[in-house]
Order: sequence, then structure tokens, then C-alpha cells
Amino acid sequence: MTIFKKIINKEIPAQIIYEDDLCLCFNDIKPQAPVHLLLIPKKEIPTLDDLSEEDSKLMGHLVYRASVIAKEQGISDVGYRLVVNVKEYGGQEVHHLHFHILGGRNFSWPPG
Repeated sequence: MTIFKKIINKEIPAQIIYEDDLCLCFNDIKPQAPVHLLLIPKKEIPTLDDLSEEDSKLMGHLVYRASVIAKEQGISDVGYRLVVNVKEYGGQEVHHLHFHILGGRNFSWPPG
């Protein structure tokens, strides 16, 4: 069981920003920006590569919810970054699909 599943199950605490029946958003414990949130599906999906066609509606919900959360956090007007790390070389540390919502500062390109 991943740390994210434990957060979903309320077995360990998190600073929850948003929750509905499909997803959960909370503050990252190692923030890389003034605003650094993690948005996760409640369905356990290890990586982006493990999505099935039936997950397309869930993914649309997550992307939409990320944009709403960014507006609520006050980072939408100047811009923010939405990141999905995939597997080892992509920097994924927890094998539960998640979006990083980062904002509150300028970001350079390329990342990493």
C-alpha cells in the first residue's frame, strides 16, 4: 500500500485542500514552490502508463479539478505548472498516479 492510499484511507494525516468521491488534493510535504499541491485519483493507478480507456473520464476530471484548484489558490492569473512524473527516469517516487500543481514563482525551461 502506498503512502497516498494511506492518505486516502485517512490512516495518516495530510493537509487536505480538496476532496470528492474521485480525487483528493493536499499539500506536498516537500514543497518545491510556494504553492505545491498533489492531486491524486482515489482509484489506485500506479503510473500514467497504466491508464485504461475507461479512465479517460477520471483523467478529465483531474485536469479540470487542477484548474479549479489553481484558481482557488490564486496562482491561475500569473500561471502555474501541472506535472505528472512517470516511472524512475521521469522522477516518480510514489507509484500512485498524481499531479503536482506548482505555482507562486517563475519556472524555467527545460525542467529538471
